[in-house]
Amino acid sequence: MKYTDEEYQQQMKCLLSQFNKKQKRLYVAFEANCIGLGGGQILSQITGLSPMTISRGRKELKALLLENSIVSVRNSRVGRPLAKVKQPALLDTLEQLLTNEVAGDPMTEQKWIRSSLKKLSIQLKERNLFASPALVGRLLKEMGFSLRANFKKKNGVRTNYPERDEQFKYIALQRQIFSSKGFPVISVDTKKKELIGDLKKEGKAWCRKSEEVYEHDFRSLATCKAVPYGIYDVTRNEGFVYVGTSNDTPEFAVEAIGNWWNDQGYLAYPRANELLILADSGGSNGFRSRAWKYQLQRELCNKYNLKITICHYPVGCSKWNPIESRLFSQISINWAGKPLRTLEMMLGYIRGTSTTKGLTVKSFLLNKLYKKGQKVSGKELQMLSVELHTTCPQWNYSINPVSPTLFEM
Repeated sequence: MKYTDEEYQQQMKCLLSQFNKKQKRLYVAFEANCIGLGGGQILSQITGLSPMTISRGRKELKALLLENSIVSVRNSRVGRPLAKVKQPALLDTLEQLLTNEVAGDPMTEQKWIRSSLKKLSIQLKERNLFASPALVGRLLKEMGFSLRANFKKKNGVRTNYPERDEQFKYIALQRQIFSSKGFPVISVDTKKKELIGDLKKEGKAWCRKSEEVYEHDFRSLATCKAVPYGIYDVTRNEGFVYVGTSNDTPEFAVEAIGNWWNDQGYLAYPRANELLILADSGGSNGFRSRAWKYQLQRELCNKYNLKITICHYPVGCSKWNPIESRLFSQISINWAGKPLRTLEMMLGYIRGTSTTKGLTVKSFLLNKLYKKGQKVSGKELQMLSVELHTTCPQWNYSINPVSPTLFEM
């Protein structure tokens, strides 16, 4: 028997000296298994390892062999192909269904959808693609979506709008119509106002040493308050941010849109005589604001001979406005943890925002005083050429250009 050979025992001891404790246990356990009955006792006398250590090694070796056998069986098993492999159009179709369903946090990359998994599964089935609600959920996670938790509201009850779903479908239809004609579709909104100065900025940034800022974020310590108004070209995936230093008013919002059209939009869409604007229901571009409609008529429609269609997202649905997740969230991530000490730094961070999907952003300063509380009289309101749509007329309307001479009379 080779284990009784003195030279073989010396070679075994020499080999064991190169192993760590676990490797010693596994090797001696393997040799003991080769011997069979009484192998543990024989190897214990040769190697000096206790019988309990060799027994432990045998258990570890058995578990290791079992694990390897399971992996080999799994690898050799053919099974059914993955749904997204079997149906190559599944992911692209799902992404198309989500075009008008996506909402996002303007401060982070978190995204969520309006439709349920079951509803998406049914919509896929209508297109001859089969995916269970559970599979749709897994695909959405791969695409970066997440579940949302419930939230509480301190005062009042959230208003229920029965036309909410109808409005979402109508916005999707308008986007499709304008895109098919080659007309521009822009999403607009005012981003969170920022104090400029040595003030703390939420978030973290890679640096050797933390930047020192004021202990308190008092308004009096800031050099000014910046009001960023964003315009996102949905078709071209381009962002434009006009930063004001006074107030967020309809006059400011329309001037920003007018500057975009005059400097950027007209060049990108030289044959377009219509424009679709997607906006929230409140703020400087709210659907109830007379001044918003008046400024659009005077400073955009009449000035550039442009017909404008405005579609507002229902109250409480601003997160579905494309600009929130596609532009504002990326800007917030880009300057996270970096104090906005000057307006030039702020504009620089905005211009430096980009994504792997090709987003480019430009920024401009509108250093002009915009007064609050602009009043539009009933007579001025009657002069507007506003055409209400039959679907959700409170949220959807078009403004036609009229002669500036007739408008001013």
